Amino acid sequence: MNDFKTRLAYAMAEKNIKAAELSRRTGISKPRLSQYKSGVYIPKADAICAMARALGVSEAYLLGTSDIPEARSSGKYKVLPIVGEIACGYPVFASEEDGGTVYTDADTEADFCLIAKGDSMKDARINNGDTVFIKRADTVSNGEIAAIIIGDEATLKRVYYYPESAKLMLISENSNYEPMVYTGEELDKIRIIGKAVAFKSEIR
Repeated sequence: MNDFKTRLAYAMAEKNIKAAELSRRTGISKPRLSQYKSGVYIPKADAICAMARALGVSEAYLLGTSDIPEARSSGKYKVLPIVGEIACGYPVFASEEDGGTVYTDADTEADFCLIAKGDSMKDARINNGDTVFIKRADTVSNGEIAAIIIGDEATLKRVYYYPESAKLMLISENSNYEPMVYTGEELDKIRIIGKAVAFKSEIR
């Protein structure tokens, strides 16, 4: 059992993880997973890493260079909840529904994840559909990217706050979007919920 497709199928069966679930956990499309399982397409390193994490096995095991499958006992990984979507564009309604889970390195300093929607942060390499890792915080330093609640809506922006003039600027990483500026009593409806510390793009 040294070929990749056989080890992948075995690991999925052992963990009772179907293709749809593996796709959701890794961001790899179901058609591409089918190609991996059939041996038509050999995955690149980032896809192998994502599948190994999701299946709780070592990359070496999937590649056939080790017969020891288990990798999670070392505490290298942790699971974070996906709690909803966040706008990378104009604010959208803040959804806090259960969106599943994401596996990540144990040293990732994040508490939960959100799914990016829109293109306003594309110049920060955060694109539509990306998973954004958020560390809970109610303040961030100027220039940092934060998840922000505006009334009942949510957005992801760079934050610049000027206390001397009671002015908050939320800046997109896309020149097609104007800065969002709030002053005075308008600040009462703004709440920072966390700092963006990492993101994961869908593997295609």
